[in-house]
Amino acid sequence: FSAFITLCFGAIFFLPDSSKLLSGVLFHSSPALQPAADHKSGPGARAEDAADGRARRGEEGAPGDPAAALEDNLARIRENHERALREAKETLQKLPEEIQRDILLEKEKVAQDQLRDKAVFRRLPPVDFVPPIGAVGREPADAAIREKRAKIKEMMKHAWNNYKRYAWGLNELKPISKEGHSSSLFGSIKGATIVDALDTLFIMEMKDEFEEAKSWVEENLDFNVNAEVSVFEVNIRFVGGLLSAYYLSGEEIFRKKAVELGVKLLPAFHTPSGIPWALLNIKSGIGRNWPWASGGSSILAEFGTLHLEFLHLSHLSGNPIFAEKVMNIRTVLNNLEKPQGLYPNYLNPSSGQWGQYHVSVGGLGDSFYEYLLKAWLMSDKTDLEAKKMYFDAVQAIETHLIRKSSRGLTYIAEWKGGLLEHKMGHLTCFAGGMFALGADDAPTGLTQHYLQLGAEIARTCYESYNRTFMKLGPEAFRFDGGVEAIATRQNEKYYILRPEVVETYMYMWRLTHDPKYRKWAWEAVEALENHCRVNGGYSGLRDVYLRHESYDDVQQSFFLAETLKYLYLIFSDDDLLPLEHWIFNTEAHLLPVLSTNKKEVEVNEK
Repeated sequence: FSAFITLCFGAIFFLPDSSKLLSGVLFHSSPALQPAADHKSGPGARAEDAADGRARRGEEGAPGDPAAALEDNLARIRENHERALREAKETLQKLPEEIQRDILLEKEKVAQDQLRDKAVFRRLPPVDFVPPIGAVGREPADAAIREKRAKIKEMMKHAWNNYKRYAWGLNELKPISKEGHSSSLFGSIKGATIVDALDTLFIMEMKDEFEEAKSWVEENLDFNVNAEVSVFEVNIRFVGGLLSAYYLSGEEIFRKKAVELGVKLLPAFHTPSGIPWALLNIKSGIGRNWPWASGGSSILAEFGTLHLEFLHLSHLSGNPIFAEKVMNIRTVLNNLEKPQGLYPNYLNPSSGQWGQYHVSVGGLGDSFYEYLLKAWLMSDKTDLEAKKMYFDAVQAIETHLIRKSSRGLTYIAEWKGGLLEHKMGHLTCFAGGMFALGADDAPTGLTQHYLQLGAEIARTCYESYNRTFMKLGPEAFRFDGGVEAIATRQNEKYYILRPEVVETYMYMWRLTHDPKYRKWAWEAVEALENHCRVNGGYSGLRDVYLRHESYDDVQQSFFLAETLKYLYLIFSDDDLLPLEHWIFNTEAHLLPVLSTNKKEVEVNEK
């Protein structure tokens, strides 16, 4: 023990944000086992390129005074190191026997928490299933639109049939190699494409395929695995996909599996602050964070993208524990001071304090803001706290991050310790749809402003597609050095079948019926067919500026869950999944608005 304490005490002088790292040592965080690159394959919070972590200097439009920001950062570093020294001193004063006792007590507490969590799943209450509104729409009256929608359904069949032929039961498909592909994000849980595709199969009326997918879930979907998973990715894809399939079909197996998995994710919240770990071994209940994430911090877009699914887990299980966990996240956030009103991307789960001051509406931040708005809408507009948090955050984003290029393109930059980086990610392109979706509930006089802001972001993201040879957008594009909406770094030129641009087209079409959004969406369909379709499915591209395709050989599960679903909805009538009745989670899985005048679950009194 003495050697261990000496090592920890010495290390704090050489590690960034060391108080947070030391706090992680004293709790049950396990060592790094995976490379950060694995985190890039999903659609929400993403690992960054190492260069992105370095602050840029002297950029125009940066909010605040750089000298003052530097002084604030230095003061915060001094405070963190003083806290670290106090914690280390307290630990050093303990006898080895006391340290061992503390470790055993912590292990016992974790074990007790796990037993309590498992009690949630012993018996689910009966449910009065309510037939879904608009789960299947009518055929479009316009023959040309009908033909385009049929083409998108054929694309879904091509993607599904090849997954079934070459990778059935595995997580994803390698369409060039014609074999399965599994990301470490899911540990040894299998079937990501099957669960992700369930609701798309249902709304496209691919009934045979839906039934075979349901049978696989009943017979093969197994969460009793000794594996470390991404809490965020498993929640949005598996929990979200199962909830959506239940609400569309009423099949009890989907409710049962969703709650079972939700219970297995609960130990992620066993941290001093209640902010969940990013990674969790779902057998042992031991969690940790990404080793690259600001001194062991949790990530805003990950812990902030559990709210919708966990409220529905409480709704369908009759147990409030899921809702309590995510409402506590709100409490922690509301008790923290926000720099310039902005939410940094990193929050330490042990100290409950912000990590590095990096703010992004793209990777690492994106879906947190989306879920604030959608929590308000999903509550039947009764969650006033979510509404206030959303519009306060949007106001700060407008003030500090949204800029206009010299040629008139509106974009959302990233904020790093008071300095702006004039880069916008493909992931950020969802925000056009978000701004438009929230416009009706905007403060007085701002409804048209937010609709216009959504349209401007949609235009910018369209230009990022239109300025490539492939007519598909890069992972990130820049607005500096005379460049506008173009990727300038090789590691930002790839396209992995992402949905965010067509997601914004879908919302803008539904809310405005401006025909240009259908035109732009069809251009995306043609580009996917011309450049991403191969004999074995659909593949991402390594460089969208090249004249010849260089394939990445992965058919992402979110291509079936999101990209094709949003495209199908753009060429459908508005009575298919009407927005006043349905909320899309960040994986485009469908969750009904929880109306204030109905309650589906009756909890039997014990």
